[in-house]
Amino acid sequence: MRIYSADTWTIEELQELVGDARRRAVLIPAADTKQAVLEAFAGALGFQADDGLDLDALNDSLHDFADSISDDGEAPTTCIWQVPAVFRADRSFGVICEVLQDAERYAGKHLDFVAVCL
Repeated sequence: MRIYSADTWTIEELQELVGDARRRAVLIPAADTKQAVLEAFAGALGFQADDGLDLDALNDSLHDFADSISDDGEAPTTCIWQVPAVFRADRSFGVICEVLQDAERYAGKHLDFVAVCL
């Protein structure tokens, strides 16, 4: 997982870089609470509503998502997560980063994450 400042790279520049690398870019919108972040990931990645919205469900859903893109021969995916300053101060920011890093390790080259600090 890479973390950038919005002062260094704009969302548009990152999306262009992802496209140039022949990867699919998925934008995860900014949210300022843990629950809102979980909902943002679920909405952007199309997780099923019955998966629940907690950290375990995020982890399981990311692994399932990684399996689906690798099994279906889809282009590797880079998720660009917009992170507002207020959420970076929340302790769940670090926990979610760990979940994302675990999903990257699991998926290999098929899935990676970029956090853009707004």
